[in-house]
Amino acid sequence: MNGEPLATRPRETIQTASAPAPIGPYSQAVGAGPFVFTSGVIGVDPASGALSGDDAASQTRAAMANLGTVLAAAGLTFADIVKTTIFLIDMNDFRAVNDVYGESFAGLAPPARSTVAVAGLPRGARVEIESIALRR
Repeated sequence: MNGEPLATRPRETIQTASAPAPIGPYSQAVGAGPFVFTSGVIGVDPASGALSGDDAASQTRAAMANLGTVLAAAGLTFADIVKTTIFLIDMNDFRAVNDVYGESFAGLAPPARSTVAVAGLPRGARVEIESIALRR
């Protein structure tokens, strides 16, 4: 794909063993043209499969680490993210999640973002984060 215009790149599946494996029929991320769409990630330890703590802050820290690992598998970083969506089971966690989330974008122009409350998340997680990144 070197030298190939981004708009003509074929759809590609992005997987890495360094991030938690999908728990259903989906990919960790998909590249399509100039964009990479990540699936939602939760704060699961990739080695053990267990949630990384009971609180929103520790789960967000682990989710962002997992997101960074998936982005790296696509050759991208947090600087390439143009949009995120955060799903919370409790909007009272917004401040804690926001503080930890912001650490990943320190010194960067933060992406556009939506945050929504949901009734539940996989494995009893408190937070799930998905992103859209732009290949440059």
